[in-house]
Amino acid sequence: MSKPQSERPFADNEAAAHGRMIKSSARKLNLVAQMIRGKEAGQALAMLTFSKRRIAGEVKKVLQSAIANAENNHQLDVDRLVVAYATVGRALVMKRFHARARGRGARVEKSYSNLTVVVRERAEQATGETA
Repeated sequence: MSKPQSERPFADNEAAAHGRMIKSSARKLNLVAQMIRGKEAGQALAMLTFSKRRIAGEVKKVLQSAIANAENNHQLDVDRLVVAYATVGRALVMKRFHARARGRGARVEKSYSNLTVVVRERAEQATGETA
């Protein structure tokens, strides 16, 4: 016996990818995620490729994974994909100490974040072209 299959959390025209334990604070990661929200998938990839922020490479990997999931697992058209939403959340924070003068110690917090990117297939638009 196995447990019953859980309900799919996304619509039929959506696909998602998750990035767990990304080495950046949620605040910094959210700045990059904010750039791609609502953009077409190809345009978002181009923006991330040429972004100067270090974490843009990790966000690009997660977006590419979401696009691949849409194409291979859900048979969605890659050319009509739009970044529906990108959510950022906090993961663990490692606490470390840095030695300072006179026997003191300063606390150093190394924060990690989680990222979820959901791409959605745009509805077919009537262009009015005739063959």
